[in-house]
Amino acid sequence: MQLPNHGANPQNVYHQLGLVMPEEVYDFSENVNSAGPPPFVEARWRTFYPLIQRYPDPDGEPFLSKVAAFHDVQKDSILLGNGASELFSVLVRRYANKRIIIVHPTFSEYERTLTAVGAEIVPVIVEDIVHYTLPMEHLKREMVNADALYICTPNNPTGVLPKKEELLQLISHGAKVNCELVIDEAFIDWVDEAYSLIQYVVENPHLIVVRSMTKMYAIPGLRLGYLVASPVVVAELKSILPHWNLNAFALTIGTGCLDEHVYCQHAIAYARKQRESLQSYLQKNGCQVTNSVTNYVCFALPKNQQADTFFTYCLSKGVVLRHTKNFMGLNGEWFRIGIKDIVAMTYLQNCLQAWFNAN
Repeated sequence: MQLPNHGANPQNVYHQLGLVMPEEVYDFSENVNSAGPPPFVEARWRTFYPLIQRYPDPDGEPFLSKVAAFHDVQKDSILLGNGASELFSVLVRRYANKRIIIVHPTFSEYERTLTAVGAEIVPVIVEDIVHYTLPMEHLKREMVNADALYICTPNNPTGVLPKKEELLQLISHGAKVNCELVIDEAFIDWVDEAYSLIQYVVENPHLIVVRSMTKMYAIPGLRLGYLVASPVVVAELKSILPHWNLNAFALTIGTGCLDEHVYCQHAIAYARKQRESLQSYLQKNGCQVTNSVTNYVCFALPKNQQADTFFTYCLSKGVVLRHTKNFMGLNGEWFRIGIKDIVAMTYLQNCLQAWFNAN
């Protein structure tokens, strides 16, 4: 079964499987905030129109200063990107033809972009999928002969948050053995900024933290992300990026998003309630379910149920789940469900219940 490597764009899934797409489709394959963008975006949309007539600020203002204040870091430690995907694409130039460890299962873009520059990939697979426990001793051994280690926290697609003390141990070890750490925190704002590692960048120049504005603030169409690293690393990467790599709408709206504290609190509370309810429901029906702390749930069917048949069944009902065929260590046996609005979540449960009743 050949499927797209990412969630979203459900029409691509139906097309590649040769299936007729139902008129009503609920796309659970992407994990963007179901509330939509903060209300100010629509309320002030007409005021953004004049931005289209001017070139954006070449340094990324006012968003650059806002990010610096938000994380209490210096502006020269921040690199802005046209989504985190652009940052990962430019970051790999640093690792061309080098030896890089990737902790799996995880976001497929790491390996795709690294392979494109000739990096030697060292896959380390987490055996405990439910808890996503890092194999610390294995990682430390591999780091001795590696140039960098990629870790996603909270992990995508399992949603599990690795222990902060273990990540700090790896940062400390990386300093000793000259191995950089690339930490993807695309979903950390669904937990708490206290779990972020950005504050440790100042004292650890071998640490690079990548963030996305897409998920929490529901602005994937604007493409906005940033990384925090030592000024030396930031300057090197910035010299590779094109001029005006960010549009004016993204810079202005992104700036406003970082003031939306109540909006974020509501989103986290809603996601937690829906996530815990869905996790409980799946467990009662014999599924394995990860300890996700994000706005998505990852699960595997009971052993006697066929994953491919289930996936196709859901598609026939207009329910698009995120497959895991391109996630090493999950191999299509698990599925990821993004938390959506009440109507969609109710439709999902009815679909799942019909499957479980028949199986």
